[in-house]
Amino acid sequence: MTSIPIKLIPDSSAVRVALWRALHMQVDSKPHILQDEVGLQLAAPDSGWQLRPDMHPVGTRGYRASIVGRSRLIEDLVLEKFKQGIGQYVILGAGLDTFAQRRPAGLESLKFFEIDQPVTQEWKRNRLLELGYETSENLNFVPVNFEKGESWLQKLQDSGFNPQRPAVISSTGVSMYISKEANKATLQEMSKLASGTVLALTFILPLEMIPEEERAQHQMVYEKARQAGTPFISFFSPDEILEVARGVGFKKVEHISRDQIIQRYFLGRTDGFQPSHGEEFLIAEV
Repeated sequence: MTSIPIKLIPDSSAVRVALWRALHMQVDSKPHILQDEVGLQLAAPDSGWQLRPDMHPVGTRGYRASIVGRSRLIEDLVLEKFKQGIGQYVILGAGLDTFAQRRPAGLESLKFFEIDQPVTQEWKRNRLLELGYETSENLNFVPVNFEKGESWLQKLQDSGFNPQRPAVISSTGVSMYISKEANKATLQEMSKLASGTVLALTFILPLEMIPEEERAQHQMVYEKARQAGTPFISFFSPDEILEVARGVGFKKVEHISRDQIIQRYFLGRTDGFQPSHGEEFLIAEV
C-alpha cells in the first residue's frame, strides 16, 4: 500500500485535537486527565509546533481541557460498559483517536470500529504501520464517503459490526457541523440498534447559554470555522437534545454538563485547568 504523505492529512481539526492532547502532558500540571502521546506520533508535526497560535498554553487552555475531559469521560464509559459485557465500540468521526493503541490490559477483546472519510482512514492506517503498531483483527477501519451519501450503518455492518449485539457509540465534535434534521436522522438510526446500546454525543450550546465573558472567543472560533468551509450549523440546549433523543426512541437519556465533568475530573486543581463553556454531553441508551 502506498504511503500518504503526512502533509496531505485532510482534517486539520483532527490534528489539532491530537496535539492538544499531547500538549496537556507537556504543559499542564499533574495529575493528567488523559495520557496520550500516540496522537502526536501520528501527526508528526514540524519542530516548534508548540509555538503555533492554536497551541498557546494559556489561550487554548479551556479548549484543551474540554478535549481531554471529553475523551476521558468516553473512555471511562467504554471501560464501564465492557465490564458489563458490551464488546463493540464505534467511533463516529474517529480522526486521530488512539484508544485502540492505548487500551489497558484486559481490553484486548474489545472490537473497535473507527468511522471516518476514506482518505483519513487510509492515511491513519499507513501512519500506524509506519510507526510499528501491529494491526489487530479487533481494530476495524470503516471508510464512509458521507459526501456521496453512503450509509455509515451499512458500511459498519459490512465491516463486521453485529447489529444484534449492544455497542458503545461515541460522536464527539460532529453534531455542530450537520443540520438538526441530519442529527435527528442519525439519532433515529442509532435508536434502532440492539437493546443496551449506549450513545455518547457532544453538542454545542447556543451562544446565549454561554457566559457573556466567553462569547467573543466562541464567536471568533465560529468565524474561523466558517472561513475554513466548516461552519457550525447546529446548536442545542440540553432540553432540546434530550427531547430529540426521547422522540426517536431512546429509552434512557441523560445530560452531562460541563460542571459535572469538572466534578468528575478537575476538582482540586490549582492551575486553573478546566473546560471552557459550550460543549456538553448527551448519554442515551437504547
